[in-house]
Amino acid sequence: MALKTITAQNAAALDKDLMDSGAFSIDQLMELAGLSVSQAVQCPSTVDRLIIKIVYKVHPLNKGRDVLVVCGPGNNAIPTTFAPQRLKTQLHNLSVPFTDDFTTSLSKTSLVVDAIFGFSFGGPLREPYPAIISQLESTQVPVVSVDAPSSWDIESGPPKEGPGAKFMPEVLVSLTAPKPCVKFFKGRHFIGGRFLTKGVAEKYGLDVPKYPGVDQVMEVDVEGSEKL
Repeated sequence: MALKTITAQNAAALDKDLMDSGAFSIDQLMELAGLSVSQAVQCPSTVDRLIIKIVYKVHPLNKGRDVLVVCGPGNNAIPTTFAPQRLKTQLHNLSVPFTDDFTTSLSKTSLVVDAIFGFSFGGPLREPYPAIISQLESTQVPVVSVDAPSSWDIESGPPKEGPGAKFMPEVLVSLTAPKPCVKFFKGRHFIGGRFLTKGVAEKYGLDVPKYPGVDQVMEVDVEGSEKL
């Protein structure tokens, strides 16, 4: 059974419903989204320093411990972070490693988490993002994108030309529900939305997969069928 996709407008409305009727705070939703991505990746954050291991789906520690998270205007962070905006102050206050040299950091990392833009992105790209997207597009380092590969239109997928036209990350983690652009994706696809309430799911006509155990993510194909 294929999982239904959700538009950017409905995804924003769904988040509001989760906060209004589901009693979630925006901080809780961000933490749950981060947990979903970390389980899909492995994401050695501060808790990893305590040897607390989480589910390693696509990047176990033997593939390298260095993970570079590339953030945009939203509230995304950890562990070594490149975020060309005011998030830098927040990271400094929280003692989270920060880099302002994306090119050098990219050459030294073993995995990139692409969390630059969310489902509300609408082009064209503005500086400094074209150069960043171009490097993500050409790097040999595995890339995990959150919700949509950065530079992609949430409805129509990759741009026809310019930075991002050939960007195809190895992994995509769709939060809450897949977005329409998932049909253009050709890598490993995970859905992370165990926190989606029954009432909200029914309101938007979404199918909630049966997440195994305590997992916050499940691997599915681009049409939503569970991958065993």
